[in-house]
Amino acid sequence: MLPRFRSFYGKLIIFILVALCFILYSKVQQNGSPEEPPVAPLVRVPALRGHGRERYETYSDSENEIARPATQSPYEQIIQLDLQKQKAGLGEQGVAVHLSGAAKERGDEIYKKIALNEELSEQLSYNRSVGDHRNPLCAKQRFDFGSLPTASVVIIFFNEPYSVLLRTVHSTLSTCNEKALKEIILVDDGSDNVELGAKLDYYVRTRIPAGKVTILRLKNRLGLIRARLAGARIATGDVLIFLDAHCEGNIGWCEPLLQRIKESRTSVLVPIIDVIDANDFQYSTNGYKSFQVGGFQWNGHFDWINLPEREKQRQRRECRQQREICPAYSPTMAGGLFAIDRRYFWEVGSYDEQMDGWGGENLEMSFRIWQCGGTIETIPCSRVGHVFRDFHPYKFPNDRDTHGINTARMALVWMDEYINIFFLNRPDLKFHADIGDVTHRVMLRKKLRCKSFEWYLKNIYPEKFVPTKDVQGWGKVHALNSNICLDDLLQNNEKPYNAGLYPCGKVLQKSQLFSFTNTNVLRNELSCATVQHSESPPYRVVMVPCMENDEFNEHWRYEHQHIIHSNTGMCLDHQGLKSLDDAQVAPCNPHSESQRWTIEH
Repeated sequence: MLPRFRSFYGKLIIFILVALCFILYSKVQQNGSPEEPPVAPLVRVPALRGHGRERYETYSDSENEIARPATQSPYEQIIQLDLQKQKAGLGEQGVAVHLSGAAKERGDEIYKKIALNEELSEQLSYNRSVGDHRNPLCAKQRFDFGSLPTASVVIIFFNEPYSVLLRTVHSTLSTCNEKALKEIILVDDGSDNVELGAKLDYYVRTRIPAGKVTILRLKNRLGLIRARLAGARIATGDVLIFLDAHCEGNIGWCEPLLQRIKESRTSVLVPIIDVIDANDFQYSTNGYKSFQVGGFQWNGHFDWINLPEREKQRQRRECRQQREICPAYSPTMAGGLFAIDRRYFWEVGSYDEQMDGWGGENLEMSFRIWQCGGTIETIPCSRVGHVFRDFHPYKFPNDRDTHGINTARMALVWMDEYINIFFLNRPDLKFHADIGDVTHRVMLRKKLRCKSFEWYLKNIYPEKFVPTKDVQGWGKVHALNSNICLDDLLQNNEKPYNAGLYPCGKVLQKSQLFSFTNTNVLRNELSCATVQHSESPPYRVVMVPCMENDEFNEHWRYEHQHIIHSNTGMCLDHQGLKSLDDAQVAPCNPHSESQRWTIEH
């Protein structure tokens, strides 16, 4: 009994000591308690115009409850400051805006770094309107939204200015029919701009209708092509619409694309792409009465061309609507903005996944679609504005020429013997180690039973000048008694310029690639040779953009090694001229050695 008795009293003593300690601790806490801070006032913040939802705690007015302030996210505070910076009505209808004072200085400094006035962008509403620039006939179109295919809009961004990206999102939400727009997929291609992280997530979660916008974040930067594939893989809409991250849509731009794909699922569609100025954000167009379609240059770059008369005649024959708003065949597409049936996208080969970074994928898809049975069409009633920058504000992976390398991959698969002309323009790519293996793309072409590039040029783009076809001679225009050649001196071939002279290269370079056509025109790919009108020497050779019809281009004759300008009767002459001088003509002299020239092929 004694041990049990001692155990009982021991536990009782311990219990009393613990109780005394607890009471003493409570007294100390009461005496040392700081004064309660004042309760923060309850503030209700208005939702963003157009797409806000109720996001804050509700408070009871009951006298028996004490109101508690909602815990506000730091991102909420930042976003509120962003919205306060926006000025109502600024830039509405797409008008230009010019900053002044300190804001202008900040905008100019930012522009130098990223080729875009981010300071101004932050002052424009995310929901600004750009006006309606469509052909008036477009407003009469009606669509059955119950039967239209749905759209997944896929937007890739890499360090895009936060305000520009959000304006693209809101423009898409407000200009594309709600039933037709199933989702917007934002693919973050490894951005390190902190605004595009948790802040963007919070904005989408709190201000965009639930389920409309998904953000897919890639762990590493994959480049535009692979990032688009990642977005396309999670898309659920019937149609994929790819947009760049700096776009604003016109009213009703989305529905005509979906309607046309409903009619023809193998048609790949592009809107008319209008220009948003990167500095003042002015939305500008060339009017609605005419527009251009896509072409290409033999160096692998995309080009804009006027709609040929041949295509206008086809529209009149085949289209039930007025010709001005009929779909127009386009030999190529720019690649940044287009719509395609989602299943057809995968059936016809999606993208070449071994293409790196950006560039070349647009011509690859263009040639593939046409040669494999589809069409590329410009839809006049669909207009989207795009911010065009003066330079790329970021570097491509490892500073590689991804555009050139990707284009070489394309040419090896799709251009057949015409690849030789591509390599004449880009000899640096002919044996480039990074081009890689294209076997799987060649197998795709065989599987799809695609037509030849010869067929493409003959049937889809017969207006395209081929420097080695239908010519009397092509290659270097070489002085007979001197190592001097006719040269474009790397000038802009899309504007008039003076032809020049330069030492002949050991291999043919693009700048010295000229053709003397069967129709007696001396030209390169884009420019035709003329003689400057002057009453006295020097009579310079001026290259001007070629007319589609050779009857309107100036003619030359090649006789007895003399190159003679038909209108003036004068001959190409390098007498007294040196490298980098302007090319000139002079009165013909059959005994002059400086007027004797050979054409390489």
